[in-house]
Amino acid sequence: MTNDPSARGSRSRLLKWLGIASDDDIADEAVRAEIASFRDPSAREIWLPAKRRLLAKVADFLIDHDLEVMPWTLEIAYDCVTGANPRLAQLILERTEQGHAISLSWLEKVMREERGDGSAEMLAALMSRLEESLEDFASTTSNARTATSEYGAALQQHVDDLEQVSRAGVVITELAALAKAMMHRTREIEHNLAESEQRAMALQSSLDEARRVADEDHLTGLPNRRAFEMLLDKELATASAQGEPLCVAFVDIDHFKRINDSHGHAAGDRVLKIVADTLARISDARCHVARHGGEEFAVLFRALTIEKAWDRLDQAREEIAERRLVNRATDMPFGRITFSGGIADVFAYPTKGEALRAADEALYAAKQAGRNQILLAGQEPPPLKDAA
Repeated sequence: MTNDPSARGSRSRLLKWLGIASDDDIADEAVRAEIASFRDPSAREIWLPAKRRLLAKVADFLIDHDLEVMPWTLEIAYDCVTGANPRLAQLILERTEQGHAISLSWLEKVMREERGDGSAEMLAALMSRLEESLEDFASTTSNARTATSEYGAALQQHVDDLEQVSRAGVVITELAALAKAMMHRTREIEHNLAESEQRAMALQSSLDEARRVADEDHLTGLPNRRAFEMLLDKELATASAQGEPLCVAFVDIDHFKRINDSHGHAAGDRVLKIVADTLARISDARCHVARHGGEEFAVLFRALTIEKAWDRLDQAREEIAERRLVNRATDMPFGRITFSGGIADVFAYPTKGEALRAADEALYAAKQAGRNQILLAGQEPPPLKDAA
């Protein structure tokens, strides 16, 4: 029997045509046909199904936690479903198991703690070093200009003295000419130093403005989160040194997502500004209001007991709740705008971090208890009331 594959194929086809082909012959032919048609899968055929599964997991993550589709929420979802950020995934799991929602403000807070505000701190350090260099430069320039001016005045006196000597001869005349040239050059240097000093002052002014912009929330004009943290450290040191009380509060606009969804983000920005302006009116040299992120604000009260701080903050809450706002673009009413808050005595806790967490937990308790109220840290929430 021949071993030629082509001969075997011809024999198999002949037997099949005669109707006497064996099962082995048919099976062999099917295998050969399958092998002949086999090809390596393309790269697209390999990764496309995996990519679709990954996108589906990311979408499920956003839907399950009712998160808006934004670049940074997509990044968070990707990190969680791929295991790129196991710590964040674990924090989200623990929070959901506790029955808490995964809100945008909570994610912002966690991501800041996770990553740190490195870029802002680096910018602040660079600005501080630049400011120190400017101060040194201005001082050096001022001293050099003063010395140059005194030197020029002395030269001028020598020139005047030389020119008054009528019998000095050629040598004296040449010395007088040289002194005049030196004096002229000295005046030029003095002028250039004065211009450099003015430029340094202008740069210092620009630096001060840049520092102000870096610490300010562009929408509300309030201090931003970074500025608030610096204020907290400053007020904590002052209150501790002077034996004064210090309280911290977080407030959050109720149903803010509903406002954005119903009226648009421009209207939501207007509501943010109105709440910011109302809170800003309770601030003074010992009370600081900042936008902490999203629809959340932070307030510091120094030299006020927690009861008096609560009273001042609650007055602002009542003022907002009594207003009836209308969307200027559509003439549709916003409905009742309210906010909830939590307040804590900073010195009642071992660290400022624990005090901040206590205020945040009191805010969450106020939300759970029906919103539109301010709760003290550790206070038993009142019976649930209708949400505003």
